[in-house]
Amino acid sequence: MNLKYFFIGLILFALIGCDSDEAITIVEAPITYDFQRAGVSTVSFGGQTTRILMATELIGAMKNFENTNSDIQAMYANESSSGDNVDPFSNPALNASSKSIKSKVAASKDFFSSNTAQSAKIKADFETWIGAQVTEVFPNQDILAEPGIAGQIADGSSVRYVNSNGLEYNQAVNKALIGALMVDQMLNNYLSTAVLDEADNIANNDAGITASDKSYTTMEHKWDEAYGYLFGMSTDPSNPLANLGEDAFLNKYLSRVEGDSDFTGIAQNIYDALKLGRAAIVAGDYKVRDEQANIVKELISKVVAVRSVYYLQQGKNAIPSSGTDFGGAFHDLSEGFGFVYSLRFLRKPNSNDPYFSHSEVDSFISQLTAGNGFWDISPSTLDDIANSISEKFDFTTAEAGQ
Repeated sequence: MNLKYFFIGLILFALIGCDSDEAITIVEAPITYDFQRAGVSTVSFGGQTTRILMATELIGAMKNFENTNSDIQAMYANESSSGDNVDPFSNPALNASSKSIKSKVAASKDFFSSNTAQSAKIKADFETWIGAQVTEVFPNQDILAEPGIAGQIADGSSVRYVNSNGLEYNQAVNKALIGALMVDQMLNNYLSTAVLDEADNIANNDAGITASDKSYTTMEHKWDEAYGYLFGMSTDPSNPLANLGEDAFLNKYLSRVEGDSDFTGIAQNIYDALKLGRAAIVAGDYKVRDEQANIVKELISKVVAVRSVYYLQQGKNAIPSSGTDFGGAFHDLSEGFGFVYSLRFLRKPNSNDPYFSHSEVDSFISQLTAGNGFWDISPSTLDDIANSISEKFDFTTAEAGQ
C-alpha cells in the first residue's frame, strides 16, 4: 500500500469518520447586543445603570460648596434609613433604590472576597477624599492655592479647587471609581468563571432554566452586568459604538482612547468580544466565552493604563518652566492620580493576577504626593511612573502620552 494514501486515509477518518455523529457548532455573534428568548429580551443591567447615575450625582455634589460632608457621604453609601440623608439624590428613582456605590467598591469575588482588609481600606479612601473636599477645600474656596495651602487655582478661563498638594479631590474620586467600581466589577467579578459558573449556573444555562420570574439565565445576566458597567448609560445600549462617551466614567475614556489614532479599533474589539461571549453563553460554548472574557480583560485594562500614562504626560508637559500658572498641570495630574489609583484593579488575561499589585500602586501614589505633591513633582518622576505602566502593555509612553 502507498504510505502517502494510507496517512491521508487516517486523517480523513479522524476528521470525518470519528466525529460523524457530532455536529460542529460555530458560535456567531449577532450584529448588535440583542438577545431574546421566546421573543422577550434577555439582556438586563439596570443595577449597573443605577450605580453609574449615583456616581454621576456624587461627582457633581463634590463641586457644590453648599453640600455638607454628610450630604455627599450619603450619596456614596446610600445606607441611611433615618435622619437628614434619607433621600440624598436629586433623582427619586435613585433614592428608591437599595443599591449603592460603596457596596460595590473593591468588592469583586476574585480580588477581594478573601482580602476584606484591602477592600475596607479602599472604601475608606473614598470616604477620606470626600470628607477632605468638604473640610479642606470648601472653606478655602476664595483663597488662592499655594504649596501647603488648599484653595482655588486658575486653569485658563476655568477655576479649579485643589488641596494643599494641588490635587482636585473630585477628579481623584471620579477616575478612581472607574477602577474601583466599573473595572473591578466588570473584570474581576462578572467576567470571572467563579461568578459565571457559580453553583448550578452551567447546568441551568445548558437546560435553559431561567432565574426566578426572569427571561434570562443567571449566567446570561452576570455577563450582561459586566456589559452594563461599560455601556449601561448608552442611548442605544444594543448598538453603543454610535455614541461613545455617554457617561463620565469608563465609557467616556474608552471613547478617548478610541479617538487616539494609535488605538483606533479598540472599542470595536471590546464590543465584538462582549457580543461573542454572550452568544457563546447562549450556545453553551464556555471555551469561546472564556476566550472572549480574556480579550475584554486585556483591552479594558489597556484603556485604563493608556489614560494613566496620558494624564501623567499631559501634566508633565503643562508644568510651567517659570511663573505660577499651575492650574492646567494640576488638573491633568489630578485625573492621572485617579487613573493611577485604578491600576490595582486591572486584570491580566488568562490569569488570576492583577497587572499591578497594591504595593506597586501605593508606591506610585506616594511618589505623586511626596512633599508638597504636584507643586514639587519632577518631570523625571512622572516619566518614571508612566514608563513603569506602559512597559507592562504593548504600547509606548510616547504613543499613550500624546
